[in-house]
Amino acid sequence: SNSLLTYKLSNNPLFSLAVEEIPGGKKQPELVLERTLDREKQSSIELLLMAVDGGDPARSGTVQIRVNVTDANDNKPAFTKRVYDARVAENLPAGSLVLRVRATDEDAGSNGQVSYSFGNVPVGIRELFTVDSESGEVRTTAPLDFEEKNKYSFGLEARDGGGLTSHCELHIDVMDENDNAPEITILSLSSPVSEDAPVGTVVALLNVNDPDSGENGQVSCELSGEAPLSIVASSGGSYKVVTASALDREQAGELRVTLVGRDRGRPALWSSRELVLEVSDVNDNAPVFEEDTQGEYTVRVPEDVPVGSTLVTVTATDPDEGLSGNVKY
Repeated sequence: SNSLLTYKLSNNPLFSLAVEEIPGGKKQPELVLERTLDREKQSSIELLLMAVDGGDPARSGTVQIRVNVTDANDNKPAFTKRVYDARVAENLPAGSLVLRVRATDEDAGSNGQVSYSFGNVPVGIRELFTVDSESGEVRTTAPLDFEEKNKYSFGLEARDGGGLTSHCELHIDVMDENDNAPEITILSLSSPVSEDAPVGTVVALLNVNDPDSGENGQVSCELSGEAPLSIVASSGGSYKVVTASALDREQAGELRVTLVGRDRGRPALWSSRELVLEVSDVNDNAPVFEEDTQGEYTVRVPEDVPVGSTLVTVTATDPDEGLSGNVKY
């Protein structure tokens, strides 16, 4: 009985002790796993096994058992957010940081090493963005253009060394910059315009457009130059150029002004376009003699002047053009 051994295991919910008899009458203690282990919660477990003999007084011995739990790839990467939102200005230089995603994996070793990549993304995303496989940084590869597209949505994938994956969604809003000057389009032009056209006659229709948004896309148009013309705003960025006073072809046969379109951005951008109008003639001028003095020419000649002699040469001019300006006597 002095060699009869019994075994006792320190209290632990994960393990129990089983005793198996082996040939020769001896007992073999066995450590039995009762529950599933989780290395991420407890990677090392310490137990105390005691053996007591049957003598009187009884004697005992103890041994410490340390169970090290090795890792299994039972955890997939987990992103810190399911959806990442970012706002970036358009025309950022290529290589600019948009945002950084982060995923963690509780596994150890290669099972816990996370790499990042694009998921199933729309066409063109890979030409505009790149993701660093190690850091999770998303950067631009080309300048973004708000006027071309102002929202991007695509997915990223995190993969651990054991092949487990998870996904997140990126929503990127492109913010407008005042990078477009107003564009002036002449829709119609009435040239030539008659010099007897009444005040307010429409001589040109035009449109001023700026693809920017907000104040960056709000435009105004004005005339620069000296001409009897004015500009009147209509709806939707349309404008009319009208005559502001009577025209006179004999004073100005060509009207030349500059259209200036300006937005309300800070700083403001502007563009200009020249507008040229020809003024057509009407017969609005009577012939005028060169030396007209109250409608008379006074000529002194001797009484014996031969028949057929030239007494005086008179000249009249008419500033009108064409047949209207041809003078007959």
